Amino acid sequence: MGDSSKSALIFQYSLLAPLLTPLMSTLDIRHLSAGIGDRPILKDFSLSIPKGEVHAIMGPNGTGKSTLAKALAGHEDYTITGGEVFLDGQPLLGLEPDARARLGLFLAFQYPCEIPGVSIANFLRAAVQARLPEGEEVAATAYYKRLHEKMDLLKIDRKFTARSLNEGFSGGERKRCEILQMMMLEPKYAIMDETDSGLDIDALKIVAQGVNLMRGPQLGVLIITHYQRLLDYIVPDVVHVMGDGHIIKSGGKDVALELEARGYDWVSQELAPATKQ
Repeated sequence: MGDSSKSALIFQYSLLAPLLTPLMSTLDIRHLSAGIGDRPILKDFSLSIPKGEVHAIMGPNGTGKSTLAKALAGHEDYTITGGEVFLDGQPLLGLEPDARARLGLFLAFQYPCEIPGVSIANFLRAAVQARLPEGEEVAATAYYKRLHEKMDLLKIDRKFTARSLNEGFSGGERKRCEILQMMMLEPKYAIMDETDSGLDIDALKIVAQGVNLMRGPQLGVLIITHYQRLLDYIVPDVVHVMGDGHIIKSGGKDVALELEARGYDWVSQELAPATKQ
């Protein structure tokens, strides 16, 4: 390739770089529509979550918050009818859930299920192993050292490693176990679907502490919640309000505070004049 051709390519890249760079470091959701059966739930939903930022989505029941989380994770009950999703520039839709996880997507469930007969230690070790390149093995000593360090941070008794995953756990124990999984897997993007559901204040603080310890330039977080109280402990960079399957308002932490004080009706009332124009 001659010097003139190289110069032309460099020039073209310099023009495209500002457009490519955000895409390569974001979870980029473009005009996503999804539903169950013939019932549409998400409607032309768009959102970009850069690494290093925490975004929160709030909204009343039935607006599509949990549908968004499950559609992104690849839940089989949800049908994608339009739109695109990119994780650091790689198309996400059409991939199996395990492939999405290997790319760096993590979903903390609202209601984590029990898996009898599978211990926490074995489950997490298998999950960590699945993320490694083929032929590379998890070193047992290093794995357990790291696991115990994370458990101590989350105030999880080390004896829990021998217990079956979530079997007989309280709500708080299940949610802490979800955060433990997130800390061990170190995803690129974490979606937390109403993680605060069913938590008392002490468990809420511990879960929030775990998330805050992971905050940094290599992690993007999407928190789905009904209530502002979680956002007292995990302060978001941006708060979005959902209505009828898409985002109807975005802003800073003050949006969550206003929702707490005034409920969701004020958002619809605020948007009504603009809708009539």
